[in-house]
Amino acid sequence: MNPTIIIADDHPLVLKGLQDFLHEKEYNVLASAKNGKEALALIKAHVPDIAILDIKMPFFTGLQIAKKCKMANLKTRIVLITFEKDENVYNEAKSLGVYGYVLKEFALEEIENCIASVVKDKPYFSPDLLAYIKVKKSPEELQLLTKTETKILGLIAKNKTGVQIAELLFVSVRTVEKHKSNIIKKLKLSSKQNSLLIWAKENSEYL
Repeated sequence: MNPTIIIADDHPLVLKGLQDFLHEKEYNVLASAKNGKEALALIKAHVPDIAILDIKMPFFTGLQIAKKCKMANLKTRIVLITFEKDENVYNEAKSLGVYGYVLKEFALEEIENCIASVVKDKPYFSPDLLAYIKVKKSPEELQLLTKTETKILGLIAKNKTGVQIAELLFVSVRTVEKHKSNIIKKLKLSSKQNSLLIWAKENSEYL
């Protein structure tokens, strides 16, 4: 599949370099834009398969465009290119369903891999970026827990007692203790006091 592509960057040399590279590789580049306003107008007009956007542009940033596309339910998949290695930007991009995040210093090396991945419906994030921010994955053991067990673990992380958890979930204290026992077994924790609380605190960001 040769996807339809729109590109946008407010740096003329970067834009021309990317455009020339994609044309040389025979990608179907529909149009290019030099700011966020133009980029958004082109996306709305053409609804391309992929939009490769600079993160920082006049009028609208790449992230703002991604947000507007998501709100408008446009099927265009957004790929961001940037010099920034920023965990907050990365997390925001992920939350907006951005399909790619490529660092400009590796753009020409990585963009082909990125497009190939996006076409297969797989997000692509620059390996150098991921190594830099050391993105942590949620512990695999969490997948073993039921929704109720995960909820209880989250409440434990917030220092809620067994009695408080029972009241919040409208169950008996005995039921909460039974859940706790099951969680300890599934997470293979030691039976020493506070082992569950310690694990919950250490992994609270995933609960």
